[in-house]
Amino acid sequence: MTEGSTPRQAWQVRDGVAEIVDDLTVEEPMEIRIDGTAVAVVMRTPGHDADLALGFALTEGIISDPSSLAGIDELGDGRWDLRTTDDVSVDASRFQRNFYATSSCGVCGKASIDAIRVAGVRPPPGPVVTQDVVRSLPDRLAREQELFSRTGGLHAAALFDETGQFLVVREDIGRHNAVDKVIGDVAGRTWPLPELGLAVSGRISFEITQKAAVAGIGLVCGVSASSSLAVDLADEFGITVVGFVRDPGFTVYAGPHRIEGLARP
Repeated sequence: MTEGSTPRQAWQVRDGVAEIVDDLTVEEPMEIRIDGTAVAVVMRTPGHDADLALGFALTEGIISDPSSLAGIDELGDGRWDLRTTDDVSVDASRFQRNFYATSSCGVCGKASIDAIRVAGVRPPPGPVVTQDVVRSLPDRLAREQELFSRTGGLHAAALFDETGQFLVVREDIGRHNAVDKVIGDVAGRTWPLPELGLAVSGRISFEITQKAAVAGIGLVCGVSASSSLAVDLADEFGITVVGFVRDPGFTVYAGPHRIEGLARP
């Protein structure tokens, strides 16, 4: 077994029946603590767990800035503790019982959409990317999905600059986890992330757009459709949402001014 996949016996039915060994995506619980108090359990694919913990804490509004942390400790058995600095006070009891995240639906039981409006960052007008950069994202993202090529069971997320260069790519059984992992990776070096775009391998849901809003990301691209609530949130925060990014084109649902050659709003 590798960190993200594990072999299992299976029976493959095509013209006949063949007994095979198939690689499956690992899905395991991870507990996130703040100063020793458990605030969330997420179902994730192991790997880059410290980045996931940081990204989750930021995009869910548990902490507002990476500088609030003195360190991230691995406690074992899938448990991680985020230690805040002496001058930061987090009321962890506010988050207890609010966060149980599955690999499919993300966080269930959010307090309110209004909380996102408080935590969100309205990004500057950039980055502006070419249409060719947008078109190139799915194929390049797919080439980075080493675990998906073995298991067929993971989502991917990437942060990229205005030239389309990927800064970081992560895979996870949950698309929201993959987003938290890339945000957590870059947030350790700079925060917020207004000059970066976010690419995801699936649909653009409200939760994906919410995480972008909190991180100050101005451009979100996905290979599938966007939801209505995701577009509503994008309009409110001035975020560009691009769906159905597939050769030969794509669909811009919000913020066309970040795509070169499209009319300004």
